[in-house]
Amino acid sequence: QAQVVESGGGLMQPGGSLTLSCAVSGDSFNYVTIGWFRQAPGKGREGISYITYDDHTFYEDSVKGRFTISRDNAKNMAWLQMNSLTPEDTALYYCAVSGHYTTMALDEYEWWGQGTQVTVSS
Repeated sequence: QAQVVESGGGLMQPGGSLTLSCAVSGDSFNYVTIGWFRQAPGKGREGISYITYDDHTFYEDSVKGRFTISRDNAKNMAWLQMNSLTPEDTALYYCAVSGHYTTMALDEYEWWGQGTQVTVSS
């Protein structure tokens, strides 16, 4: 069992940067994959990035080169650094935990946070 809490969302202007944080409770953080997902208004939830316990990373094409995922196993924390934000990045962002090594499949993530809202607008 794990609890996941995201934070750091907010209102940003296009071109701005924002860092989302993900705090995970429990004793298994060192062995899990952390994923970031987002859901824009009227759209389905999509996976955008994950990081494995040994720092193997993946980025979906729309965020590659702009977003950076990281984690600190000693602190049970993960982050998503988001640069060059555009209005298309506006969404509710979720952090989730998976026992699978490399996956972006929603149904392979067992624990989810409540989400943090990111709005990009001028």
